[in-house]
Amino acid sequence: MKKTMRQLVLEFPNQLTRSIEISKKSNLNLSFKPKNVFISGLGGSGIGATIVTNLVSDVSKLPIVINKGYFLSKFVDKKSLVICCSYSGNTEETVHVLHQAFETGAKIVCITSGGKMLDFCIKNNIDYIQIDGGMPPRSCLGYSMVQLIYTLTAFKIIKSSLYKKLDTLADFLTKNQEEIDSKSKALANKIFDKIPVIYSEDKFEGVAVRYRQQINENSKMLCWHHVIPEMNHNEMVGWRDQNNQIAVLFLVNSTDFERNTERKLLNEDVIKKYTSNIFNIKSKGRGLLEQSFYQIHFADLLSCHLAEIRGYDASEIDVINNLKGALDSKPIV
Repeated sequence: MKKTMRQLVLEFPNQLTRSIEISKKSNLNLSFKPKNVFISGLGGSGIGATIVTNLVSDVSKLPIVINKGYFLSKFVDKKSLVICCSYSGNTEETVHVLHQAFETGAKIVCITSGGKMLDFCIKNNIDYIQIDGGMPPRSCLGYSMVQLIYTLTAFKIIKSSLYKKLDTLADFLTKNQEEIDSKSKALANKIFDKIPVIYSEDKFEGVAVRYRQQINENSKMLCWHHVIPEMNHNEMVGWRDQNNQIAVLFLVNSTDFERNTERKLLNEDVIKKYTSNIFNIKSKGRGLLEQSFYQIHFADLLSCHLAEIRGYDASEIDVINNLKGALDSKPIV
């Protein structure tokens, strides 16, 4: 019997354990020494790159660029490491980038469950990590994040300490899962008929995007996100009209920079003049990694609860499938 999105989300800790096992059995050619890193992926396959880049921005020895479109950046050459992430292996934009990267002679690593991407890797002797397939890509964030952290570690772009910390994540999330489930359900009951606005520190922008994407796809709701401090230079001026149809969700973490925490409090003083729906989602955990994964799991469960309250099937994405079908009739590669 097909699993519901909620069931898949609740298996997130087990997915992390399984993904670590896969990474340890990978067979990458590690003799290459990159000068820069280019990661390509979209949607549920690409969000892992955004979050991982946030996690390693202070420790990466090399510049890392994330691509969410069809084209390779001009700086990519034989000294570049290109990581292509597509859960299905058929993401049109990412497969297009893969072909371009192959022409440059760059070192390529693909993270996929199969499809055109896996076939291309096998045919052209390109390194790949094959993950378990058969699930919606947005329910498989654990696979992409673990493999990305492993790949960056294996090529010595980051130290091994972050990868080693992954071993404790499954137990951490399992320990806190009941609380996360309960709190996310309570919040869903308060915001199901509102427009969510997600605000976070810039270090958590990838996590904020995860909230937005999951609410879009699973809950079938529009929302937006922004980050502190950038929002203090533009979006705050937009708060001028009373609107209780908006629900503001602040992602609050003990790792937040103290100046950003001060900004958050000042922002809240302004925003409460225009909406009474302001909620703080406080993470648990030691350090950036655990707190990020706490927020990710909260986001995923929140989106499932919102879908249930609103009477939608969280797994259904007909509009996306229809768009892909229309594009498939005019293939680019």
